[in-house]
Amino acid sequence: MLRRIALMAIAAPRRIIAISALILVAAAIFGLPVVKSLSAGGYQNPNSESARANQLLANKLQQGGMPLVVVVSAPDGVRNPRAQATAAEIVDRLRKSPHVSSVTSAWTAPPSAVTDLISRDGRSGLILASIRGGENKAPQYAAALMREFPSDVDGVSMRAGGMSIAFDQMPKQVERDVLTMELVAVPLSFVVLVWVFGGLAAAAVPIAAAAVAIAISLSVLRLITFGTEVTVFALNLTTATSLALGIDYTLLLISRYRDEIAAGKDPEAALIRTMNTAGRTVLFSATVVALSASTMVLFPSYFLKSFAYVGLATVAVTAVTAIVLTPTIIVLLGPRLNALDIRQLVPDPLVRFGREQPPAEQMFWYRWSKFVMRHALPLGLAVTVLLILLVAPFSSVTWGPGDDRALPKSASSRQVGDQLREDFPQNTASEVQVVISHLTGVTSQQIAEYSARLSGLSDVRAVSSPAGTFIDGLNVGPPSAPTGAVDDSMFVTISGAAPPFSERAETQLDLIRGVTAPGGGTVQITGLTQVNRDNVDAVTARLPLVLTVIGVLTFVLMFVLTGSVVLPVKTLVLNVLSLTAAFGAVVWIFQDGHLGAFGTTPTGRLDIAMPVMLFCMAFGLSMDYEVFLVARIREFWLASKSTNPPGDNDESVALGVAHTGRIITAAALVMSISFAALMVSQVAPMRMLGLALALAVIVDATLVRMVLVPAFMHVLGRWNWWAPRPLAWLHDRIRFSESSDRVIA
Repeated sequence: MLRRIALMAIAAPRRIIAISALILVAAAIFGLPVVKSLSAGGYQNPNSESARANQLLANKLQQGGMPLVVVVSAPDGVRNPRAQATAAEIVDRLRKSPHVSSVTSAWTAPPSAVTDLISRDGRSGLILASIRGGENKAPQYAAALMREFPSDVDGVSMRAGGMSIAFDQMPKQVERDVLTMELVAVPLSFVVLVWVFGGLAAAAVPIAAAAVAIAISLSVLRLITFGTEVTVFALNLTTATSLALGIDYTLLLISRYRDEIAAGKDPEAALIRTMNTAGRTVLFSATVVALSASTMVLFPSYFLKSFAYVGLATVAVTAVTAIVLTPTIIVLLGPRLNALDIRQLVPDPLVRFGREQPPAEQMFWYRWSKFVMRHALPLGLAVTVLLILLVAPFSSVTWGPGDDRALPKSASSRQVGDQLREDFPQNTASEVQVVISHLTGVTSQQIAEYSARLSGLSDVRAVSSPAGTFIDGLNVGPPSAPTGAVDDSMFVTISGAAPPFSERAETQLDLIRGVTAPGGGTVQITGLTQVNRDNVDAVTARLPLVLTVIGVLTFVLMFVLTGSVVLPVKTLVLNVLSLTAAFGAVVWIFQDGHLGAFGTTPTGRLDIAMPVMLFCMAFGLSMDYEVFLVARIREFWLASKSTNPPGDNDESVALGVAHTGRIITAAALVMSISFAALMVSQVAPMRMLGLALALAVIVDATLVRMVLVPAFMHVLGRWNWWAPRPLAWLHDRIRFSESSDRVIA
């Protein structure tokens, strides 16, 4: 197939370019509006207890929905007539909206609840509403409602926040960030490519291929949204991955082509040879990366599922684009591939990397790998210990969902969230809603007794139920928070004193379950702490399966590539080690707040979905360089076996590192730039992801591939290539090889 693609490129390059240009235009037109179809949510397990409770609240009890918080402020206090008139108008319009399920405010709530709705200085009051429509529609409804009100009238200011507004502002911020990210990543990547190739023409080819891959990937992303929910963060990852892998794969193909030309082959033979060697490596690498990402489909939340769909589609599109477009451009440019050579214009040390390669024995990477193998044990142990130490901060990770602090301080939802945390006495994040279904013959007295028992639990400030508000077992008046009962179902709201996600909050959930529901009803709990518990349980329950699938896939694919059962095990161990620095840095910087949290606001916790997504993506990307390196080492190993039985393991490793070290270094630099560009985002999770992926790539391409791989392979010697006789026979039948022949150029 790859040979036919090469022949097709040789026969009709202009036709392929023309078709590619049409596809690029169509893909850009169709794919660019994709952000309007993406959601800022998707973290919750749809089958969890909290999700079922929320569904019952919305569908049967006509409650629930995404919270909308409006802060009305006046310099002379919330009782000022102008503030009261503004608040009354907002409350009236919200109550008339079909998208609002409930409204309460500092001006309309019972006296027992007013204190929690007024700021400590008395200048601001809250209007709390629940917006129907789920994660997709509720943000749009909330934003539309708030556009009806001016932000400042007669000295009275109004700011809107809450989850519904945050979910509306998140996609818009991500869309702006994507453009900024590309403006940073593309020029820097081009500079690196010029440094690698020496010429402007050759450097432009990977950028062109990556641009086509990005456009098509965005179109595929939009197609995916027609069939399932997709998180908005997939947009950043799609563009960064397409750019990184598009350049990566094209870089490998062009470098191998130039090596073949330098070895004396004519252009057509060099292109065919390139496709049969580097082309196969690209396809194999893309398969490994895509399959690693696709394992996230096993998690229940659509946040992780959407990364699986996007990862699979994006990697496939990028690989196909590189395989089809790169040889076509090479043929079309011909000798002009090396045109616009800048090496004559700048000092030699700045472009020495792009010079023609000397004999292998004179290469830096050859000498380096020989040095590493001579000191394999001390160097291998030192790097292993260093990586284990770098992961140490991860042992103190605390799980908890993100909030409005993921957005920049200019976002109104962030401003409202900060004001709620600083100026208001009650943290609504501590509220717990208890939904009771399948009630039979329940009386008001039983509801009151149940509410009184709940109010006596540790860290419970008050309980609002259809029977009234209860504090320390006493009924102190009418409900002060949303409650309700319909047919055989009811719900109560518990105002807690325990900080969300703390051990006290977790203990409180268990105590609530220990109180017998009236009428033998079924108790289901929701609230931020319960949602977080459900999410953590869902991920940890599926994690062993996901890790097993990744391990099996990696083992099988590396066995197919190498014919060894030892190298796949080595690959698994080293890939896990390559992620240690990234996981440690995420906790040390973004959870604990070191280094200024890189401009974000640390909350003291991480959403469990982010490290899981990081592991699956970074594991696959690290396999990218493993395939590049091991495929070339195996090529030299097969040649050494045929010319000097039983083969020279150390020399094969040194030659493989020598012929790929330059490319892996350049590719890792470009890929780290693409992912580090995510850090220009104003959204905290994207900064976290950008740093972690860039760090994982750098560690993998340096400490792991260029130190641990030579060291481990030297220690293992000829055992690197061992497999039981039945498996060796099976691999011989498969006959997968990077090259269709055994000749080393």
